[in-house]
Amino acid sequence: MENNGMYGECKPVENEKDQEAVIEAVLFTMGGAVELRQLAAAIGQDRETTRGAAERLMKRYQTGKKGMEILKLEDSYQMCTRSKYYENLIRVAAAPKKQVLSDVVLETLSIIAYRQPVTKMEIEKIRGVKSDHAVNRLVEYDLVYEAGRLDAPGRPALFATTEEFLRRFGVGSLGDLPDVNPEQEAVIRAEVEEELQLTVDEIPKENE
Repeated sequence: MENNGMYGECKPVENEKDQEAVIEAVLFTMGGAVELRQLAAAIGQDRETTRGAAERLMKRYQTGKKGMEILKLEDSYQMCTRSKYYENLIRVAAAPKKQVLSDVVLETLSIIAYRQPVTKMEIEKIRGVKSDHAVNRLVEYDLVYEAGRLDAPGRPALFATTEEFLRRFGVGSLGDLPDVNPEQEAVIRAEVEEELQLTVDEIPKENE
């Protein structure tokens, strides 16, 4: 492939600390093992000069108290996590992930909570837009489930909130849901924002 000169000629990196910095950046960005010839191209130096820079960088990671280390794999180098910290990483990876709901999804959830059991058609009539994605996301998050079918043409699905929904909002039953009036909207908004990490722009009122 012909070089069109978009990036220009790579000037050789002469300073040793700069050489190490470039190699560090390449190893961090690539993630996997990077061949010596690729590192040499990155700093514009010959293989032996590049090897020296990589070895100095590797030694610096070995002597410093760092969470990463640089390994030499035949004629390649790789930056990776120190094995002594694997257990700490597993704790993070195994932690349950909190779902962050968009305003659209939360608006749909509030309609279902106060109008349940409710069909998608009824939800869309209130919101004025299609709600398939929002309802599907709520089902995926186990906040809403299909509670049955409406005895009407096409037998549309009826949706209601789950026990997980009650746990999330800290209420014992649907009867404990507060009336949505101006005085209580601020309280509901604060609770939802804290629990689900989002901002509520609008919560539909039951009599609207």
